[in-house]
Amino acid sequence: MELQFLCALQELHNPILDKIMVFITTLGNAGIFWICLGLLLLAVPRTRKCGGCMLLSMALTFILGNLILKNMVARPRPFTVATDIVLKIPQPGEYSFPSGHTMNSFTAATTVFLFYKKSGIAAFVLAALIAFSRMYLFVHYPTDILGGIVLGIVDALLIFRLTSKKGCVKLNSNK
Repeated sequence: MELQFLCALQELHNPILDKIMVFITTLGNAGIFWICLGLLLLAVPRTRKCGGCMLLSMALTFILGNLILKNMVARPRPFTVATDIVLKIPQPGEYSFPSGHTMNSFTAATTVFLFYKKSGIAAFVLAALIAFSRMYLFVHYPTDILGGIVLGIVDALLIFRLTSKKGCVKLNSNK
């Protein structure tokens, strides 16, 4: 059923949308956009706690998602099952579940939302676009995306809770 959904998405392809989706997915490569945003936030005293929480959350997500879950589940990617699909991006090398692009994006977006609601909404829109691009480009199943969303949100909430005034860790000792 998931593969059928991905095959149906292939009907949306056109040269303009393909370029847009490749660009959007590239923003999520190695979490670099979100890491840069986290470092920028960390560098500004007023947003330091948000940046620190974002980077800690993303580190936790990387460990749990990329290093542990991907290797435990070892799910093949959709393009290895439906071999007639021509990819618009280079073949990813890791397993499929959960989506690393989605985990990082939703971890970062959730963190931004917890600190800055309006900016967080924009971050969630970008995170959703990145997640969708992974299915559009035939490199993740819908449940890979769902798993990435859940793990990303849970990790961000956990780190936020641990670093809040009520939590056991404080990033900003000036307050």
